Amino acid sequence: MRAYERLLNYVKVYTTSDPVSDTHPTTARQFDLARMLVKELQDLGLADAHVDEHCYVYATLPATPGHEAAKGLGFIAHMDTSPDAPGENVKPQIHENYDGGDVVLPGTGAVLSTKQFPFLAKLKGQTLITTDGTTLLGADDKAGVAEIMTMLEILQKENRPHGKICVGFTPDEEVGQGADLFDVEHFGAAYAYTVDGDEAGEISYENFNAAAAFVTVHGFSVHPGSAKNAMKNAQNIAIEFHNALPYYDRPEYTENREGFYHLCSMEGDVTGAKLGYIVRDHSAESFTARKKTMRHIAKLLNEKYGEGTVELELKDSYFSMLEKIKPHFHLVENARAAIRKAGLEPLETPIRGGTDGATLSYMGLPCPNLGTGGFNYHGPCEGITVEAMDKATEILLNLADIYKDVQ
Repeated sequence: MRAYERLLNYVKVYTTSDPVSDTHPTTARQFDLARMLVKELQDLGLADAHVDEHCYVYATLPATPGHEAAKGLGFIAHMDTSPDAPGENVKPQIHENYDGGDVVLPGTGAVLSTKQFPFLAKLKGQTLITTDGTTLLGADDKAGVAEIMTMLEILQKENRPHGKICVGFTPDEEVGQGADLFDVEHFGAAYAYTVDGDEAGEISYENFNAAAAFVTVHGFSVHPGSAKNAMKNAQNIAIEFHNALPYYDRPEYTENREGFYHLCSMEGDVTGAKLGYIVRDHSAESFTARKKTMRHIAKLLNEKYGEGTVELELKDSYFSMLEKIKPHFHLVENARAAIRKAGLEPLETPIRGGTDGATLSYMGLPCPNLGTGGFNYHGPCEGITVEAMDKATEILLNLADIYKDVQ
């Protein structure tokens, strides 16, 4: 099977994760795809394929004769889809020999517009796969799953030499928990790649440093008719805190390696108010400075309105994988070589977000991220091309070839 054929099967399985669940996995339906994949892996000859109680799929393709000394190379993708858009009853639309123009999504009449998405012109002549407009597609990251599975089949079918290949499929990546219970030691790889990016030929080995910030403001309510010099309106103080942050350091004004403060939630009344932020920066120094700025604002407001008026809780979420990749930079250099061997030029972009690979890198498994060929993730404008999936699969095969003699 080609990778896109597998993708068309996988997207039919409802695997949306749940950000408010406290179970692992966050939704039991993710086991449906996990069990399907275990059966397929076993049919491909990976006899140890299994899913654990937390919905992590593990499997090993043993090294071919003469390559047993090669270090284990891992490939990882996630099975869940984002809760940002419906993920049930996905109806993929196949546009053969795509003409490079606007695409009407038949389920809603919405238009995948070349004006809004000018990169579509580059896909002219390819076989484009989109949604019908009522759901997301699920190429994030079922395309990565499909490409890894196709790589395994080709290695077996064509008797290509390779070292030990370790495969992992994770739940709950879309709600930030994909690597939380990943068993690195059991996985058995010395290093790995997540296959969860955008354009085929993309390699990412740098991501945001991230923190969550929670601001709680305690006010004091009196009748507004006699409020002078007595009332402390928690909402106004919360607004004051927000306005003290740099105005243009917001997601809507930043790009590339520029960091930001993002106000995600707010609620309150006169007596109490809460603000929820995410804080991001690629630079470790700037990341530290951003948290220091928030602490300084809280300190000044407490001096102004009384100690304890503003409480600030900062919680680090994840860190840039770059520091953990640097000692193993062969992962980047070999990915570049694999991409060029597939006839593409490497596209190296910092991730303006997080990735399972970042968490895994800090768990002792250096793990850059590779592109799958998809675009417009997390919504009804999501798509991918058959040709891009073939190229992404070819890149994985090239990496397996490169690492078959790395000891």
